[in-house]
Amino acid sequence: MSALRWARRLAVVSLGTAAALPLVVLPAAAPPALAAQAGIGTLGRAASVPAGSRRVQCIAASHKNDKMATAMARAIDASLRGRVSTVGLYVTDGRIGITCQWHAAWHFYAASVIKVTILSALLLKLQDEHRQLSAAQRHLAWLMITQSDNAAANTLWYEVGYHDMQVFLDRAGMRQTRLSPYWGLTQITPHDEMIQLSLLSTRNKLLTRASRVYVRHLMANVISWQRWGVAAGAPRSVVAHIKNGWLPYPPPHFPWEINSLGIFTYRQWVYRIAMLTFRNPTMAYGVSTIQRAAEVIQRRLNPGDMARTAPGTPNPAWGVPDESLPGVSGAAQARQREGRG
Repeated sequence: MSALRWARRLAVVSLGTAAALPLVVLPAAAPPALAAQAGIGTLGRAASVPAGSRRVQCIAASHKNDKMATAMARAIDASLRGRVSTVGLYVTDGRIGITCQWHAAWHFYAASVIKVTILSALLLKLQDEHRQLSAAQRHLAWLMITQSDNAAANTLWYEVGYHDMQVFLDRAGMRQTRLSPYWGLTQITPHDEMIQLSLLSTRNKLLTRASRVYVRHLMANVISWQRWGVAAGAPRSVVAHIKNGWLPYPPPHFPWEINSLGIFTYRQWVYRIAMLTFRNPTMAYGVSTIQRAAEVIQRRLNPGDMARTAPGTPNPAWGVPDESLPGVSGAAQARQREGRG
């Protein structure tokens, strides 16, 4: 069974990191009803969940791996015990056939992980029009994915347009994703992000092989200080295709959304991890939440003594939003930058 079919059939858990990057307004043609989605407190996630009910679920495609799936679920759960982060997670593995999930249908603000979808939607639009990316578009795509450049994202977001963003979501089957007038405040779920990752890593009728390889190439070249998250603990022998996001929102307290997406390839083997998180007191705390779980997942899928990717460590650039947030005063943003929320 293909990873894409697994993604559509099973509820999946992804730990998400939302990015504190520039938030972009949709074209004026966007339906007025979307404006309400940019508000606060509308996400479809539980206000609180009893500690005893917080359990990751892992399913094996073959009964011979049932014990491994059960042990993996318990290990992931243990890695997150005591964390204040609200977490959603989705994992699919193409070799052993294990799928793990937690809060797969919960909504999280996308922040910069939406940039993967912006590029995918642009490529689909150009495919339909029998056109190729221009040199300028390639330059912008490189900046948007490898450096999470917001000005580049703004330009490509407008080039795609609201209508074609929605067309991509509809054709991809990403029906839980809710576009926002601000791209960073688009609401995503672990389930839909796993569909996105599967579309980029398995043969399908939506994106051509050239499009899939191109997006993965950019994700494999993300700059070093943005390569934290789900790659923590990965064997150095695999190629890690990463996109992360970080966003302090909403005011006045600015809890952090921290999201991390990853496709991992080694020869013909592919596995994927999507993690979305909310209510993190700081960016570093949210990154740590994701990396604690990621190291468990990576070691369970890749047992043995081998060279591994070290967890990301705090960088001076962490925690500094570089664009105005919607509905937030300049003074409030200054307090947020200084960590005083």
